[in-house]
Amino acid sequence: MEHLLAPSILAADFANLERDIQLINASEADWFHLDVMDGVFVPNISFGMPVIKSIATHATKPLDVHTVHAEACTHLHRTLAQIRSLGMKAGVALNPHTPVSTLTDVLGDLDLVCLMSVNPGFGGQKFIERTYEKTTVLRSMLTAAGSNAHIEIDGGVGPGNWKALVEAGADVLVAGSSTFNAADPHAAILEMKGQ
Repeated sequence: MEHLLAPSILAADFANLERDIQLINASEADWFHLDVMDGVFVPNISFGMPVIKSIATHATKPLDVHTVHAEACTHLHRTLAQIRSLGMKAGVALNPHTPVSTLTDVLGDLDLVCLMSVNPGFGGQKFIERTYEKTTVLRSMLTAAGSNAHIEIDGGVGPGNWKALVEAGADVLVAGSSTFNAADPHAAILEMKGQ
């Protein structure tokens, strides 16, 4: 199964953001992953619409803006419908402690499910091993529902686990620190793309 790689801009050098955007533009990565942190759902604040608009001006690949969290959304179905009504693909993210069964009633409304494999709010955390099993269960649920939604893994993804995640059923990998902190980011991307 071919998978996509979405380097997280959160791990980029914000003093040289355009340079790092051009690095991803010129790489074999597929998407830009944008972690928007609001200081409410998570304790940190990352960036908002002005920075996203600036990134969009320079990015030549799709922007994967971190999806709505099921835990923060009282009316998930309505929110997903609103996202789609604006011409965008709709995704939902789940924290490590949230079971994938939470999504049973909205599987047909999803283009992407982002499984957090670390606790949201901080980059560079250790990967939570339970994510492999959650990925397999979610892939079975999506297949049974006839859904083509992507399964995205966000947090602690790198050279040591990307292959097992793809084998478990993931088809989008968010790789921030393992891309931007690599001695050779282009080579790290190629490795995690399996090339």
